[in-house]
Amino acid sequence: MKKRLLVPPLAALAPLLGCIEPESPSTAEAALEPQPGARYQPGTEMGIYTPEQHIDYDGRFIVSASRVYHVGTLDDISPWDHMGDDGSNVRAVGGIIEFDVDERANTGTFQAELELPEGHYVVELDRFEEFSPCQDGGVAAFLYEHGNAGCGDANWPKSLLYLAGWGWGSATLDGETLYDEYQIHFMLTQGMRDRETLVVRRGTDPDAGAVNPAQMQLDFYIRSPQPNEGNHPTRQVFDHFFAMEVTWR
Repeated sequence: MKKRLLVPPLAALAPLLGCIEPESPSTAEAALEPQPGARYQPGTEMGIYTPEQHIDYDGRFIVSASRVYHVGTLDDISPWDHMGDDGSNVRAVGGIIEFDVDERANTGTFQAELELPEGHYVVELDRFEEFSPCQDGGVAAFLYEHGNAGCGDANWPKSLLYLAGWGWGSATLDGETLYDEYQIHFMLTQGMRDRETLVVRRGTDPDAGAVNPAQMQLDFYIRSPQPNEGNHPTRQVFDHFFAMEVTWR
């Protein structure tokens, strides 16, 4: 059965209250504050129902994305930067990214079919896998990730993710195998990049996340299991793409 992402439980009360010093109100409130995580962030002013609380939730997400950009190239020589936060090394490429997944069952398909200067490039996810508990079996909906969210790394700003997936897959270039058994992550996020400049936002308030909620974008990467500390991110291979136009069906 799929695990559910829940708000962390409140801190347990000490069994022998008479044996500890009285706490100030601020200390007590801090002790009871849940830790940041996929379904809770401190300082939020609005709560929403989780998808699984809705009786009509079917868990199926069918999304396609276009206006795709590639960060760097397939032939970059290490050391390289494939996050492209300043927008200086991103290039527009042809093609489309699509996924059709069942979030509840952790099943479905993800494919990117892109036209790069290097050739016809296709990425396909073969199977989903949870690499950390907040990934909820490999496909998760409506969660906070990245930044200081307590879920994921800090390579991206913290964002509400409408849908995200993790797992293993492969890539081909002009029909020939390029990568096999590489890790894949895709995510449908709030607007992390400026519409025009494509620069990643860097807000002054890390709690809310440096994103524009009036935008939506799709990011994905395919990366090697092998590390390379000279690169950013620190993998031997890290092919990173994002799409600025999203169709949610």
